[in-house]
Amino acid sequence: MSRGSRAEMAITVRDNSGQPITSTATVKLYSNGIAVDQASTTRGRAFFILRGLGDFTVVVEASGYKTVEKDVNISTAIRAEIDIDLQRNLATNESVGVPGGPVLAPKAKEALVKGLQALGENKLDEAQKHVSEAMKLAPNNPEVLYVQGMLYMKRSNWAQAQTVLEKSAQIDPNQVKVLSALGMALCNQKKYEEAIAPLEKTLQLDPASNWQTQWLLAKAYYDRQQFDQALKMAQQARAVSHGSVPQVELLLAQCLTAVGRYEDSAQVLRQFLKDNPNGPDAATARRWLDGLAANGKIRQGSNQTP
Repeated sequence: MSRGSRAEMAITVRDNSGQPITSTATVKLYSNGIAVDQASTTRGRAFFILRGLGDFTVVVEASGYKTVEKDVNISTAIRAEIDIDLQRNLATNESVGVPGGPVLAPKAKEALVKGLQALGENKLDEAQKHVSEAMKLAPNNPEVLYVQGMLYMKRSNWAQAQTVLEKSAQIDPNQVKVLSALGMALCNQKKYEEAIAPLEKTLQLDPASNWQTQWLLAKAYYDRQQFDQALKMAQQARAVSHGSVPQVELLLAQCLTAVGRYEDSAQVLRQFLKDNPNGPDAATARRWLDGLAANGKIRQGSNQTP
């Protein structure tokens, strides 16, 4: 089916590392308990063009992973980006940890697995209990430190997350998921200059990284007034997110304005307002568009949305 004016659902299936799954996963779509569509992932991605709006359930199955269900509401005819995180089914003789890194003792492994499961279910207090136990048993294990960092980030404790993620990165400096999370923790503290190095290394190690990493690096470049680099990263983030993420679109408009491409910026803002007329950032986009017109940066009348 061609999309036309229909809503679209773009599914990204991620593994324990937070990266798109490399093996094939089956994604099933249900509406009111009835199966309506099914697709297989390619590089962790699957797409559905919806025949109607409403409540849906996405079910993801992959060999070696636990089946995941996620409820989604689609109320407007837009492209919705849905992230699905899978948890591995660990064999009884399998260790949790970084390949080539320290192997966890059985009790520490058990505590970490329970912590990961609770974290995946957003049971933060329960996750903290198990992760704290793992930290006591293996305080210098990079995987334990990473999970503790993610727990801090779930609670928006950015400074504490930064501390444990930096320690994890010192022990194993090539963990893509740790470097990406560290960059996010730094950006959320507005430490943009410090965030550039781990985010750049994330993309060096994994050029196909998710749009969030590219968007964060674009923000960091923009803050440091490295506008050409910021624009390049914002364009890449837009390509990966298929133009469906509001914060990416707004940052792209800022970067285009910063390099003097005012008409291009206005075009992005007009499309943003067309797709998100009542969104939380719609007023900001209108203000920027009106400002471009008032300052003579774009042609008169070109600030009007379709």
